[in-house]
Amino acid sequence: MIKKLKIMFLLLFTVAFAQAQTGVTGTVTDINGYGIPTVNVVEKGTSNGTTTDFDGNYTLNVSDGAVLVFSYVGYETKELSVDNTTNFNVTLTSGEALDEVVLVGSRTAPRSNVNSALPIDVVGVKELTSTGQPTFDKALQYRIPSFNTVQTPVNDATSLLDPYEIRNMGPSRTLILINGKRKNLSALLYTQTSPGRGETGADISAIPTDAIKRVEILRDGASAQYGSDAIAGVMNIILKDNANFGSATLRSGITSEGDGEMIGIAVNNGSTIGDNKGFINYTIDFSKTNLANRPGTVDAEGEAGDFGADLADVQEFLSRNPDANNINGSPETAASKFLINSGLDLNDNTDLYFNAAYVYKRVNSFANYRTPYWRTVDEYPYLADFFPGENPNNAGGYDGYVPTFEGLLNDYNGTVGIKTKINDWNIDLSYTTGGNTQTYTVSQSHNRNEVYGVSYNPETDEFEATPLYQANSQQSFDPGGTKFTHNVGNIDISRVLSDKVSIGFGAEFRNETFEVIEGELASYDGGGADSFAGNSPENSGKFNRYNIGGYFSLDYDVSDAFLLSGTIRTENYSDFGNTFVYKFSTRYKLTDNLTARASVSSGFRAPTLHQIYTQKAQYSFIPGQGIQVGGLINNVSTQAKLLGIPELDAETSNNFTIGFGGKLANNLTFTVDYYNISVEDRIVLGSEISATGDPTNPLDILLTNNNLSDVSFFSNAIDTRTSGIDLVLSKKNISIGEGDLDLNLSGNYTIQNERDGDVKDIALVANAGQSVVNATQEALFFTSRPKSKWILGANYDINKFGFSLNNTYFGKTTFKQQGMSDDLRTEFIPKIVTDLGINYNASEKLTLSLNVNNLLNVLPEWEFKAENAAGEAILADPAATKNQSNLITFNQRYSQMTYDGYHFSQLGTMFNLSLNYKF
Repeated sequence: MIKKLKIMFLLLFTVAFAQAQTGVTGTVTDINGYGIPTVNVVEKGTSNGTTTDFDGNYTLNVSDGAVLVFSYVGYETKELSVDNTTNFNVTLTSGEALDEVVLVGSRTAPRSNVNSALPIDVVGVKELTSTGQPTFDKALQYRIPSFNTVQTPVNDATSLLDPYEIRNMGPSRTLILINGKRKNLSALLYTQTSPGRGETGADISAIPTDAIKRVEILRDGASAQYGSDAIAGVMNIILKDNANFGSATLRSGITSEGDGEMIGIAVNNGSTIGDNKGFINYTIDFSKTNLANRPGTVDAEGEAGDFGADLADVQEFLSRNPDANNINGSPETAASKFLINSGLDLNDNTDLYFNAAYVYKRVNSFANYRTPYWRTVDEYPYLADFFPGENPNNAGGYDGYVPTFEGLLNDYNGTVGIKTKINDWNIDLSYTTGGNTQTYTVSQSHNRNEVYGVSYNPETDEFEATPLYQANSQQSFDPGGTKFTHNVGNIDISRVLSDKVSIGFGAEFRNETFEVIEGELASYDGGGADSFAGNSPENSGKFNRYNIGGYFSLDYDVSDAFLLSGTIRTENYSDFGNTFVYKFSTRYKLTDNLTARASVSSGFRAPTLHQIYTQKAQYSFIPGQGIQVGGLINNVSTQAKLLGIPELDAETSNNFTIGFGGKLANNLTFTVDYYNISVEDRIVLGSEISATGDPTNPLDILLTNNNLSDVSFFSNAIDTRTSGIDLVLSKKNISIGEGDLDLNLSGNYTIQNERDGDVKDIALVANAGQSVVNATQEALFFTSRPKSKWILGANYDINKFGFSLNNTYFGKTTFKQQGMSDDLRTEFIPKIVTDLGINYNASEKLTLSLNVNNLLNVLPEWEFKAENAAGEAILADPAATKNQSNLITFNQRYSQMTYDGYHFSQLGTMFNLSLNYKF
């Protein structure tokens, strides 16, 4: 395969450099006299053409009597006869109301959003900051209907970043680009029983919003264009490139409950390099957010039953601590973010560019509170010394304890590259590196396991067994962490061959490394620290792979109205071999104001290194049993071979999209797109498989020997199909009084999101009457996202004031929580979250902004629904209903969210005030 790639590139280069041309020169500018880069300049009726450089300059050799065609998206096309003239300075006027030129979605020449054959959302920095949301991912949540991010109610490693996704496909299937270059994945693998389980993605919350110029979201499969990870779509984050001005922003916020206080400051500024030969733009962002706590009122009867405790003891403790001292909400977070973006003109045809970012994030969160009837002083007498309190019923006043979880995240990425033009061929060479490291500290805990060491007693001249933990345990632990790095090399080449044909081709080499960082001995020995076990040596290590890929893309403008586009790609993975994928798309202008578009593509996603090599003991909530320790075993381990678990294979997909877009009367624009995505051999982290009851069964032996309640593993378990409709409506510049009003409505409706065919269970699981995809997993994969999501927004600018009102509708969400009766389901009730924003331009430089997020204090709310007559009987019995509720909320600790989370915050109304000063 590699040999064929080399031959293909050699042939294309040979053709490229055999067509060197020089001749007529000139500059293409707009009506303000600024040079326009990448304007197509073509000799009419031929394949002879070029594009303008960064300053709008061009050079082209043409025949006598030739006609030059100057065209660029957003501007009217102009034709001029040469007539023996050697210099043409051309001014282009606005023709399409300056539709945004998007860089994502095409491997040839850039096109406007309207002219693209693909559905692309473009979100500017003003739209992001107007949400008042503290992080980039949460801002997108309230701007893009097909984008969802989940609030996780359980805070340990997941407190460092929340899972996100496009079109219900999980974070692993959305590719994140920064200035068109791949961003590194996070080191975190989501393993909790919540949406995003078994997935990993890039840490987009780490990107400072003040550094972003705009965001382009391609809502279409793009594996052929960009490689693995792009099954659901691509997000391209374009960084600011301002050279002559900047701003400083001071942000503060608080919830209506008086907690969750936030303070932050960000500075974005730029400067020219040399004699306007380039630019440098930088962003510095510091923020601190305090804890916001929303615990529930714990049920005494449920507690007594779960922990086998005396009801009177439970009631006494809860009379003093109704929430059982549980801390459930938004953790304390501190973050420092640094980013730089720069470009430099080396000569008339060559530009050097680079960008780099570093993020430091520290999060302090808490495990479930260990109540005195859960971890009792009778069973562990030393707890009276470890955690003295004021409980009159226990020695030392022991009243329980809460283990803390401190997460430290370091994320960096950087790209350096050169763009040049050789004989009208645009060449982009780049190198990208990036990494994400997450390490943890567990405090206010102990190792409660009976593990003995051997020591010599000189008095008896004998070796004696000495307990290492329990009363001798430390209370702070280093459980290790995880690390992911990648290095990527790219070459991308394109040329406009004529006014009808443009091509692009290129190659990518990528090396990835995933590391499981070993914890200290006490953090994992015998079961490890209570609440979060560390990484043992046998589960730790460094793992890597590499892949090389190449693509070829062709755009053919059959006419001004009709575009055909195709891309093919081949890749070779060191651990999965070869793959070949394709994409074909088309756009047809039915009228001057109405466009139809469609695409069909195949996709490929190799399992991440996290999914292949992660193996660990995991604390999780088991309904009716409390917190238990389960095991996640990887597919290349000895344990997997003993159980007959196959190694992971790659996913494949097929994606079909068809849509319409256009402009109606009175500046009303719209796009509507239907999508259909099928995935074969989808990689999932299966449900927890428990013992069969046969002591000779390999599964039972594994669980017994490792003191585990259950075991889970990854597998290519299912085929899935997802389809839906995206709709965007926008009407701008409506004159009302002395101001202008903009209205926009966008929405996503899921038609189908379900398993296609039977679950592919291994024999051991199937024979035990269990499945890696049970009802809980089905819900997490398919119904734990809103069935529909709509955003209705209004922006009104008048004099020095700007007002915005956005309403986000989160549709029905259905869960089948683990341990709950099969005769019931839970449904989150559809809700509308309203956000109000008020801007005041005090001067040309100073702007004050007030955002009230969740103005009406709307909170997640769920209810039971019966699946059958047996379910109706349960709901008719208050005691039985309460028991079911206790099972999925850990006895009401997570009464608002259940143990699975939801898509908008449980913190209620939040007030945010910011001051922006422009330099």
